Amino acid sequence: MKIFTRTRAGFLGLSVLMVSSCAETGSIGQKSFQSNYITARSALEQGDYDKANSAYRTLLPDAGELQPRIQLELSHGYLRAGEFAAASKEASRLAGSQTGKGRAAALSVQATADHEMGLQALAKGDAKTGKSYLMQADAALTELLKTNPDLDPLGGMAGRKSNIKTRLETLR
Repeated sequence: MKIFTRTRAGFLGLSVLMVSSCAETGSIGQKSFQSNYITARSALEQGDYDKANSAYRTLLPDAGELQPRIQLELSHGYLRAGEFAAASKEASRLAGSQTGKGRAAALSVQATADHEMGLQALAKGDAKTGKSYLMQADAALTELLKTNPDLDPLGGMAGRKSNIKTRLETLR
């Protein structure tokens, strides 16, 4: 939960900065976009994930240069809603289109979702599927921690990776 709180605060700060800077330069060009973004972000912060995710999906077609940010927040909304398959899919698509910190941020959401799906599959007795998801999560975390260790200042992702490694060793 502490990781989600810190991640949420970071996403909020960066998102507000991006939206306000774009609104100032007119690159969004629509006050309604900013208003709808604030609605989506507020719903996410208040735990109304269905409303937030619906609003983010509505924003995507008109997001322009903010599309990666909106897509990341949507994937984060899915993650927080426990919709791990949707979170993984959205974050994976985003990671495939980004480089640098944008890719790393998407990989962190994808890895978290894949890890959770792996644990769910293992809890249901499906070792093959569980192992597959854990391996995907491990690969994403390996890249994230190698290329952008600064995105894990408190070690939450490294701890998740360690847990995954331990679990994978029991599945050999």
